[in-house]
Amino acid sequence: MQIVKNRAIFLGVSILVILVGIGCMVFNSVRKNGAFNYDVEFIGGTSMEVNIGKSFDNNDVTNIIKDVTGETAPQVQKINDGTEVAIKTKSLDIETRTELQNKLKEKFELEDDAFTVQDVSATVSKDMIRDSILSVLIACVCMLIYISIRFRDFSMGLSSILALVHDTLVVLGAYALFRIPLNNSFIAAILTVLGYSINASIVIFDRIRENRSSLGRHNYEQLVNTSVKQTLTRSLFTSLTTFFCVAALWVLGVDSVKEFVFPIAVGIIAGTYSSVLVAGNIWYMVASAIGKKKQAEAIDRYQSKKVNKSLTQEEKSEQIERAEEESKASTAAKKTKKKSKRRHQ
Repeated sequence: MQIVKNRAIFLGVSILVILVGIGCMVFNSVRKNGAFNYDVEFIGGTSMEVNIGKSFDNNDVTNIIKDVTGETAPQVQKINDGTEVAIKTKSLDIETRTELQNKLKEKFELEDDAFTVQDVSATVSKDMIRDSILSVLIACVCMLIYISIRFRDFSMGLSSILALVHDTLVVLGAYALFRIPLNNSFIAAILTVLGYSINASIVIFDRIRENRSSLGRHNYEQLVNTSVKQTLTRSLFTSLTTFFCVAALWVLGVDSVKEFVFPIAVGIIAGTYSSVLVAGNIWYMVASAIGKKKQAEAIDRYQSKKVNKSLTQEEKSEQIERAEEESKASTAAKKTKKKSKRRHQ
């Protein structure tokens, strides 16, 4: 497998997918719908539960909400065996809230006690956003430290974290593209994807560490190609098994479950792709750059030592020549003294 040789293609696909996700965020923002479909837990709003007491069509409730509030994508979810509905919208004033309740009463013949309404504070949502970002950052830092210590190679830790950033951006793009509600399950979905993806990357890096003894420590391209090939079957089978379980939950689950498992399914695909085709290539580029730098420094040190040694030899030669000249001068002086004594005698 020529993983490293074709790295420009694999990395290009990743960049393209990420750019599509970012483009969706920008497009949604320009249309004033928000980059993401934030749940009321994140931005504050009105949460309403209605006990209809019988089966109903979600579309009927959704259409009423759209007509009254003007929202393009209200969150409507069946609960309690499909006889109740949970409605989440932007903050509604008393007049709009009353009109919505009257429309629902008229449509489903309801009483006043069928409604439970509460406002979600925006202060709580700010805390949730901060905690979400903080939890992801802490998880990434801890994994970076662990991998760097475990493999005694900082480049492997850095490559793993960059692959996780790739997976996170892909999942965020899916949230923006499919307008999946961004709520409490978002935090759990992101952390689940990060944990799953890092496990697959560690398997490949562990095989790279084992193959160093037979393929050479600095044979980076062969190490990546061979290690990925040896772990490819394991990675694909593990991913498919997990994906099938998640797909079953999506098919059979209620809306709240679907909102949770769909991003995880996207994350599994992105995580498998990044572990097999991205993480190894990032490590190859980082390790090669570090290796070339160390090699250049070693050559400079060797040349410096060689120059120093030659200078030392020259100094020694000069000292020997001076000593020989001094010795000759001393010998000549002694001979002159002997001749002068003989003349006096």
